[in-house]
Amino acid sequence: MLTLQQADYVLGVDGGNTKTIALIARMDGTIAGVGRGGCSDIYTSPSVDVPLLEVDRAVTAALSMAGAQRESIVSGAFSLAGADWPEDMVLLQSAMQSRGLGKRITVVNDAVGALRAGSVGGPAVVVVCGTGAAIAARSAAGEVWHSSWWQEPQGGNHLGTKTLRAVYRAALGIDPPTALTEGVLRHFEQESVEQVLYLLTRREAEPAYRAKVSGLTRHLLDAAVAGDATAHEIAYEHGISLGDYALAAARRVGIEKEPFELVLSGGVLKHSSQVLPETLIAHVQSVSPGVIPVYSRFEPAVGALLIALEQAGVTVDEPLLHRLTATLPESSLFAT
Repeated sequence: MLTLQQADYVLGVDGGNTKTIALIARMDGTIAGVGRGGCSDIYTSPSVDVPLLEVDRAVTAALSMAGAQRESIVSGAFSLAGADWPEDMVLLQSAMQSRGLGKRITVVNDAVGALRAGSVGGPAVVVVCGTGAAIAARSAAGEVWHSSWWQEPQGGNHLGTKTLRAVYRAALGIDPPTALTEGVLRHFEQESVEQVLYLLTRREAEPAYRAKVSGLTRHLLDAAVAGDATAHEIAYEHGISLGDYALAAARRVGIEKEPFELVLSGGVLKHSSQVLPETLIAHVQSVSPGVIPVYSRFEPAVGALLIALEQAGVTVDEPLLHRLTATLPESSLFAT
């Protein structure tokens, strides 16, 4: 059992392909420091040192804000994209220990941190749909499974690619005209679909243009709300596909036929268009009628922080959650 001191802190880090968020909190749940870095997925670079530098960047900023030292971190929890296979866990555990990021260190897949952020305990499945997508499930006995490389339907990047495909096919007359065309042209500030295609596929295509593909999801969902048939079909089919994988996750931990919480998280699922989340929920409930859909109370980084607190032996109760909520940074920190 760890012996806690007044100056002790816990560290929660959520790292993905778009950003890395670090939260430093006191033992009563009060957030004392926050920091942000870039992509920390170890699968995105030939050298793991590159993404791990982004973890360092986020943690250093959070510690600086808190006026704390690494030696004061009692427990560090790292919810990371790229924590997929056993050897990844070993590598990341060793990396965080060598950096002195906690006397006790826990590494989980980023979907597991999102699961803890949205559900206190008991049977649950989380579906995260942001720039990417991830799913995790937990049984009443605490067995956990995450989709990792099994995950086929993704998030904004996938939906943006589907949007482009629909617009290209419409431009060639293969499929009917769609309002998505106007949104794509506006998004890339071009006058024709061929110009968009050229920007994204030419030999010297600028990475900045390719990075904008995920931003097409907003136009897709806006068009779905406005009644565009093509946009509605894309969102509907994606909801079904995410639902299939949520059910697969539930089967993996033996809760498919039981009541469980279906936690929705990520920017795509927060859009005002309800086509995708409603389709996802209905598809899961068609197999598991007792499912209770909920939107996550917290961002995934808070899930990592809660895991760190629990690993330090702290009871996470409502007074603690109230202090945590009252000291959370502004929502723009978590935005893509």
